[in-house]
Amino acid sequence: MTTASDPAYPAHWEADVVLRDGGTARIRPITTEDAERLVSFYELVSDESKYYRFFAPYPRLSAKDVHRFTHHDYVDRVGLAATVGGEFIATVRYDRINAQGRPASAPADEAEVAFLVQDAHQGRGVASTLLEHIAEVARERGIRRFAAEVLPANSKMIKVFTDAGYQQKRSFEDGSVHLTLDLEPTAESLAVQRAREHRAEARSVQRLLSPRSVAVVGAGRAPGGVGRAVLRNVLDAGFTGRTYAVNKALGPGTHEIEGVPAHASVGAIGEPVDLAILAVPAERVPEAVADCGEHGVQSLVVLSADYAESGESGRERQRALVRQARSYGMRLIGPNAFGVINTAAGVRLNASLAPEAPPAGRIGLFTQSGAIGIALLSGLYRRGAGLSTFISAGNRADLSGNDFLQYWHEDPDTDVVLLYLESIGNPRKFTRLARRTAAAKPVVVVKGGRHSGTTPPGHAVPVTKVPDATVSALLRQAGVILVGTVTELVDAGLLLAGQPLPAGPRVAILGNSESLGLLTYDACLTEGLRPLRPLDLTTGATPADFRAALAAALADDACDAVVVTAIPWVGESGALESGDGQVLADALREAASAAPAKPVAVVHVEIGGLAEALAAATRTVRQNPAPPTPANPAPPALAEHGPGRSPGTPTGGRPQDDLPPPREATPPREASRIPAYPAAERAVRALAEAVRYARWRREAAEPGRAGEYDDIDEPGAAALIDRILGPAPDARGTTLSAEDAGELLGRYGIPLRPTLPAPDPERAAEAAARLGYPVALKTTAPHLRHRPDLGGVRLDLADEHQLARAYAELTAALGKPEELGPVVQAMVPRGVDTVVRASIDSAVGAVLSFGLAGAASELLGDTAHRLIPATDRDARELLRSIRTAPLLFGWRGSAPVDTAALEELLLRVSRLVDDHPEVVAVGLEPVIVAPRGLSVLGATVRLAPAPPRTDLGPRRLPSY
Repeated sequence: MTTASDPAYPAHWEADVVLRDGGTARIRPITTEDAERLVSFYELVSDESKYYRFFAPYPRLSAKDVHRFTHHDYVDRVGLAATVGGEFIATVRYDRINAQGRPASAPADEAEVAFLVQDAHQGRGVASTLLEHIAEVARERGIRRFAAEVLPANSKMIKVFTDAGYQQKRSFEDGSVHLTLDLEPTAESLAVQRAREHRAEARSVQRLLSPRSVAVVGAGRAPGGVGRAVLRNVLDAGFTGRTYAVNKALGPGTHEIEGVPAHASVGAIGEPVDLAILAVPAERVPEAVADCGEHGVQSLVVLSADYAESGESGRERQRALVRQARSYGMRLIGPNAFGVINTAAGVRLNASLAPEAPPAGRIGLFTQSGAIGIALLSGLYRRGAGLSTFISAGNRADLSGNDFLQYWHEDPDTDVVLLYLESIGNPRKFTRLARRTAAAKPVVVVKGGRHSGTTPPGHAVPVTKVPDATVSALLRQAGVILVGTVTELVDAGLLLAGQPLPAGPRVAILGNSESLGLLTYDACLTEGLRPLRPLDLTTGATPADFRAALAAALADDACDAVVVTAIPWVGESGALESGDGQVLADALREAASAAPAKPVAVVHVEIGGLAEALAAATRTVRQNPAPPTPANPAPPALAEHGPGRSPGTPTGGRPQDDLPPPREATPPREASRIPAYPAAERAVRALAEAVRYARWRREAAEPGRAGEYDDIDEPGAAALIDRILGPAPDARGTTLSAEDAGELLGRYGIPLRPTLPAPDPERAAEAAARLGYPVALKTTAPHLRHRPDLGGVRLDLADEHQLARAYAELTAALGKPEELGPVVQAMVPRGVDTVVRASIDSAVGAVLSFGLAGAASELLGDTAHRLIPATDRDARELLRSIRTAPLLFGWRGSAPVDTAALEELLLRVSRLVDDHPEVVAVGLEPVIVAPRGLSVLGATVRLAPAPPRTDLGPRRLPSY
């Protein structure tokens, strides 16, 4: 017998999942304690579904059936159930079989699989999700294929198998369809899985942000308090759905608070409630969640505090909250949240503590801090920017930035995504989603707590050993616009939301202040832009002069963007005239409207009302075209609506299709909003981010190629790794000897220069004679290794006499030979010393790193990083993205080195780590790159059992 408390129970198979309609379910192994649940579940299944499952009328389960379906060994016989509210909604089981289809044990590697889904939950993607999980279980138990018999009329189940993306065979035998699925994941199965994940998670956010009814739980009867404030904000925003107040202290019947129906519980409302906002003390939240879950609430916003931010007891309370909400199929924002806002005309929801909802716009804003959220809302409002949606997630125990990236990727109302993050719970997934979203619209991120080395209170995230600088580099590789401050986040967001992407780095500068123009010119050079000579219109320039100059600059093919600088101009009387800014704003907008393909930014000093006037738009265009290029036309624009946005058939008052009914879209962006900045540096920095992002978009449209080399011996490397690790590898890993490291690298075409030990002068001379003069004498002591500046290296020793003298000097200055570990190497052609590293982190994935060797580069952190597998484009960018890159390309008259050979080395290391996940770390140092060829003088390789790839497994929500 196996129960959930039995040590043999495979608890790691349990998982919370998001279904196609955005609701959640829990998947877990079936145990002997589930007999009553199984019987109750079966009674709710229609006769037709029972017939499809058993190929005959089967009105009820016998006691023998119940025993068979609840008793498993979790090896040859496995059953999983999907549950909501603790009750079964679907089951799947497999039984291992032999070639004749009879019950078998290992080494038989095939199993028969069968599903049963309650009719009320069919169409929610339950069977597809269960197939992912039962396939993962089967692979863990050594099963490689599934066989299934399906009646031809059971088209839904046939589609579950055929759409999964696995390699399969299908035949028609004895009146049924016989399906065989190869369970090895394929590129197609992974793509199918991620597409389903995207639809489900986007739908869960859609349900949260577009409810048709809202209940504020904890709305006080007297004015004041959080609940009453949120209720007031919901009403003041003009929410288009039904609104209810819930207060436990109310008596039976219907009451009123703020003019809306008020009840003692959600259950007493008697109508469907899509979203509940919980503003009650933490000790009362479980009761409120149960009330919501038992009466069909879909989503929660938990404003209540005193959770993980308050210590370990609060952390456990937070875990319990997430478990409880998910058990009812609900997703939640919070706890300790500030709330959510949706400005869409068909919704107009302000379920937050912000007293005034921002105007409708094209920016989606996510923040993990309520205080930062308030600051961002205020800053955007002051500068005339509107939002499509706003989310302040608090402790983000459930819904996180990843979920909202899924939603914003296809949201037609959002053109720019802004995120303030204090932690990234799943960097590998975030990078993947950010790359996909950034290919369609800008994603701007500011990350707090980069240097604190700690997780913010309340945030439960997996531990990663990767430095923040590495994570930042990987985010930039994914197309994320990473900025340093909240001010820069707003600055970049305003320009990206209001202006087209620039086609290149050439910037025209014009204005009525020579000094301000020079400051702008210098700022452009600092940011790597190519400014043209500033055009000084003189202080006597009028708005008409500005209009003419801007029109001319925008018409000039020699520039890609324009920065206008403005100070109060001199009037006819000779006095400064700042005006209200409206006249100048009108003139600039008129000129900009004639050339809508180039961005314009304004730097102004003491011109009253100019920023506000520029923020007021007069025309509309479609946002987010692909970045233009001088030589190539822009690719077709993205579709207004993503796949599957057609409305479904309501069931019980709720849509049951992939995505909800289409809401009334916010009008297209008002493109004449010209961003204004009080300082040249801020305007240019925002413009530079737009230039770099546009370049990334163009390059991402043509992805590079992974390294393919005929001399790579992948099977030989795999055999060597298996031999070294052995049948029972140490989970802590092992560092290879120099001989084994050289052999493994050699299998991938990476020759390692031989190194011979020199424990005494005589052995040093023998080693030099074997290698051939000239030679180098080095120490291998850890404190001296790779530190030639400390005197542990002697180069160009031409004969035995020089070698003996160098040996004596080395030991006299630094210590005894047994302490120094001297070695001898043959000299190689002179060049630039570099370092190539690769490592695997469970949270981030495999990372390839490059930099120059030496203390100076380490001290400055001048290292570039890319995710593995790297492409030829990644390799080129690695070399060119470090600050010391000029040394590779002939700095100050030196000979350029063989960068092609270096790029090839990077690709070979990437292939080694990608092909063999047991290779958890590689360090090549130094790699001396000469004008022709390169030499790898030192190598360190670590092996360990392959770490789990959470991004390749079945879909599951994180549980920390």
